[in-house]
Amino acid sequence: MYAEIFNEIVSITHHDYSGSEDKRGWDNPEKYKSQIAELEEKDELSPETFANLVQDYLLDFKDRHMYFKLAGSKVHKVHDNGFQVKRFGDKLYITHVSKEERVNIGDIILSLDNKPISELARKHKRELIEDVAERENWKQVIQKYSNCEVKDINGDIKMIDLKQYEKSKYVPQHTVTRVNSDTLLMTLSDFSSLTAIPDLIADVEEDLQTVPNLIVDVRENGGGSDAAYKELMPYLFPEGSTHVTFEDSMHSYHCTRRNFELTKKSLGQFMEEVQDKELKEHLHMFLVKFEENVGNGFKILFEETPSMTIEGKKFPQQVVVLTDVNCGSAGEDFVESCKNSSKATVIGRSTAGVNNYSNLTIMEWEGVFELWYPTSRIEYGLSKKDRVKNGGIAPDIYIPWTPRHITEDVDLNRAVQFLHSS
Repeated sequence: MYAEIFNEIVSITHHDYSGSEDKRGWDNPEKYKSQIAELEEKDELSPETFANLVQDYLLDFKDRHMYFKLAGSKVHKVHDNGFQVKRFGDKLYITHVSKEERVNIGDIILSLDNKPISELARKHKRELIEDVAERENWKQVIQKYSNCEVKDINGDIKMIDLKQYEKSKYVPQHTVTRVNSDTLLMTLSDFSSLTAIPDLIADVEEDLQTVPNLIVDVRENGGGSDAAYKELMPYLFPEGSTHVTFEDSMHSYHCTRRNFELTKKSLGQFMEEVQDKELKEHLHMFLVKFEENVGNGFKILFEETPSMTIEGKKFPQQVVVLTDVNCGSAGEDFVESCKNSSKATVIGRSTAGVNNYSNLTIMEWEGVFELWYPTSRIEYGLSKKDRVKNGGIAPDIYIPWTPRHITEDVDLNRAVQFLHSS
């Protein structure tokens, strides 16, 4: 079974994935086919082991917008180490704790299996992908090791065996809180729901129409749909009409039969939630054009340059958008839109940089495994060389990540300071 699934995954990465032409020859599927065959023969291949092998194979494409995972069910659980880290210098700092009770936020990991972090950063450069420490994702690397050396905030050092815990369920966060008398903080963890942000705006509309300053936190925004934040945009732009064009956001779609069928399936489910008639008609025309071009390779389905006209509001008068490397996909589109507003300033660190290949679809196997992969690529003004780079949208004011971020919200404090000084 596993060998068959892997062969289908390779077929997708070679023929359907929108980076397949740009990254031809980057992968080494034969290496993984051999490992899978050997493990299957020994009856040592569990769903989790297989998922880890496939995810390791996908690293060859250097695309954090493509990933393979267990779907998660009562039978097949998804696990992690129960905490998250960021590297600063030659140490890993624990930034979040979910289920691992033996460590605390602010503790420092000095080594994994007695190997210093600086050595591991060099050894696992492929898995970490990024060249800058604050952008690295150590999740997969830590899962390869058995124990770690931990230094707590009192300076005491202990060795702990690394355990696997059932992954905590994701809880969306769409909230508005008051930072001070003239500043609101809006936290948006994703743009997956078409109703979450309109409902949030309805709850705080009176405040939004009178408050001088608004801070929008999308540092941990996992993306979703651009349509989800449509009703928020007028509050982020100056009073009057602003026409915004995105010349560098014109996509061509890899019009394969598989991509069309999977996109049609996922969009069909999405369209059931859509109330906007104009959006529903646009999505319908998109599917018509997609089907018409099946078998024709990469095609720009809508030739006009992506654009929008926003009727801005007087309040809030100043807007700050907080960003970081975990802001990806539609979250990055949101940040890019805000950078076109004269009253918005982006503060923090560059976004994930995953949108050169985007518009993900999902291939499923028996409700156990999911391959999420991009079906489109940016065309306008980008060469193949430009597309394969992982960039990210740079902030207007860059704040490097330091361990100080663990004990205080440095970015938020800088935003408040900026708003008051302006």
